[in-house]
Amino acid sequence: MVPRVVIDTNIFVSAAISARGKPASVLDLVAAHKAILCVSQPILAEYEGVLLCLKLRLDPDRVRWLLVLARQEGVVVKPTRTLDVSPDEADNRFWECADACAADFLVTGNIKDFPQEFKTTKIVTPQQFMSRMKEKK
Repeated sequence: MVPRVVIDTNIFVSAAISARGKPASVLDLVAAHKAILCVSQPILAEYEGVLLCLKLRLDPDRVRWLLVLARQEGVVVKPTRTLDVSPDEADNRFWECADACAADFLVTGNIKDFPQEFKTTKIVTPQQFMSRMKEKK
């Protein structure tokens, strides 16, 4: 079974900074169709707003690839419930998306901002996600 994942923006930023490492590997799994990226319109807008921020000075070609990946490979869901799970209001968009698609995982570099799990969604770091994917082989 291919896992459904919601990926926090910080993973995209880390993958834009370096094409190597666990965050980039998570997105490589999406590109290889070994994980299903679930997104919503607000999440796509956040990815774009953050990745295109001039202050970050990210490689424009890498950013373009990541945004195309999110748009083309992402399964766009339309959350029907507004959640108030996180003290950071913006993080609730990720919870709403995970809820709408019954995500298996929410991958984040800021694990302290998310509780251990929510319904069927496990909260994992890129390292933990990659380890779980290796175990499935």
